[in-house]
Amino acid sequence: MFKIFSQTDKQTIPASENSTILEASLKAGIKHTHVCGGQARCSTCRVSILKGLKNCLPRNPKEQGVAQKLGFPEHIRLACQTQITGDITIKRSVVDDLDIEIILKQIGDESGTQFGKELELAVLFVDIENYTQFAETFPAYDVVHVLNRYYRTMNTIIEEKHGIISDVAGDGILALFGVLTKRPNPVLDALAAARAMNRTLVSFNRYLDQMYACRFGIRTGINFGKAIIGSFDTGKMSKISAIGDTVNLAGRIEAANKDFGTRLLVSESAFQKINDPTLNYTAHQTSLKGKSGLHTLYEIKS
Repeated sequence: MFKIFSQTDKQTIPASENSTILEASLKAGIKHTHVCGGQARCSTCRVSILKGLKNCLPRNPKEQGVAQKLGFPEHIRLACQTQITGDITIKRSVVDDLDIEIILKQIGDESGTQFGKELELAVLFVDIENYTQFAETFPAYDVVHVLNRYYRTMNTIIEEKHGIISDVAGDGILALFGVLTKRPNPVLDALAAARAMNRTLVSFNRYLDQMYACRFGIRTGINFGKAIIGSFDTGKMSKISAIGDTVNLAGRIEAANKDFGTRLLVSESAFQKINDPTLNYTAHQTSLKGKSGLHTLYEIKS
């Protein structure tokens, strides 16, 4: 007889050699969620193996199919399929109806970011440099209309360069590269997007000049590093987003353009990924809000 300690339930569960984790949990009176009836079709019974992963038998074909589809790491197992050969410690992922609702929606998500994962990616943050003056000068209808036109124009470019818009806030766009598809060099994709956005701004400004007698400029920051990627869902709104210092730093790099009078700055980590001996650039050293020491930023010139 083996022992399963459920950290979620603060309970030790006896398990026979031939029983699955789910069967042992249910026999011990634990309300272990299994919406599909333990048929490996929903993943609501899944558990994190905190200790004793080596005491779990390898995934059977049913479990392997679910794991591949949903991108499970090795320590996430389906309780309805996993048999053990020794003591383990687990944590249940689904404990109530809200958890069930979230999981079932994630299963239908085709983005590949359903359950969250850590990726190396390029983060691009772009801001309109004279947006405040525009917003204060023209009626709300015109401001919203122009921003929507701007977002759609720039989103086309970002998608063409294999990126996605993760968020917009006022006049700011946060775009991620290397998330939905594996790319050889997401920094080069982000840089190509930044350059294309500046080229497209020429025609966009002709429209602004004709309609509003004004022009936009944009400032861009690019960073490269690891971030947690996931599909985040409020119920009414769902989006793919990134969390971590890599994302925060991209915004601070973009803001540094104001200090140097530049339009496109990249971090040291992003610069190393460009690796182009013909690149026209200037290095700047600066402090960044919330970060210690001096940071080298690279102004990329067209």
